[in-house]
Amino acid sequence: MELTNNTILITGGTSGFGLEFATRLSAMGNTVIITGRDQSKLDLTKTKLPGIHTFQSDVSDPGEISALFEKVSSQFPTLNILINNAGEMRKISLHDTSLDLENITREIEINLMGPIRMIRQFLPLLKTQKTAAIMNVTSGIAVAPFPISPIYGASKSGLRSYTQSLRVQLKNTHVKVFELIAPAAKTPLGDKFNDLEGFDEKMLMDPVKLIDVALKGLKNDTLEIYPGMAKAMKLLSRVAPKLLLNQMSKPGAKFMAG
Repeated sequence: MELTNNTILITGGTSGFGLEFATRLSAMGNTVIITGRDQSKLDLTKTKLPGIHTFQSDVSDPGEISALFEKVSSQFPTLNILINNAGEMRKISLHDTSLDLENITREIEINLMGPIRMIRQFLPLLKTQKTAAIMNVTSGIAVAPFPISPIYGASKSGLRSYTQSLRVQLKNTHVKVFELIAPAAKTPLGDKFNDLEGFDEKMLMDPVKLIDVALKGLKNDTLEIYPGMAKAMKLLSRVAPKLLLNQMSKPGAKFMAG
């Protein structure tokens, strides 16, 4: 699809992949809108990218999604691309009894319920456009468990399944459905894992290169985009799933032992 003259909404646009998407897509001549929970981070991003538009919104809150839609749809009725990027990833020991029943599912609310609700809210608007797209950012962990982040992995696996079903249901519309299966990268999301035993920082992909691959995939209508190590993880998950799980279980093994 064409990557110029679009109106694009990116959730979680103040850091990591979201910020890189916003930077690149804005420079390509698109109208870019970003969301985030932290107004100070939105303000800082606006100083770096004065041409973008910002809205404070938490994707884990259905009320805030509804309010966001009212603002965006009235100010930007030509919105035609939604990038569901906002996410949270925690290292969690399931032996930890301090995590209450609400806290334990936080990643589900942000990483899975957030995109589902955003799409439910914005899909009618997207369907009115001549060309439109939805990109859901999942993870290599969607195809292979990363045991130290069990809830994150469950949320991304769920989002991957939902994305595939969404693509089938929208096949007779103008809305293309993309999935970015992102490998571990040098972003704030992964910083909290750098101190784990068995974690190799050299395996982290440069986010600039990752978004290069993502944008190329969008342009070429590659519906499932596998940058860097994600491509190898996809293959290993099919031919040697036990080996892959064993490797993914090494980082944080002592932490997970309880």
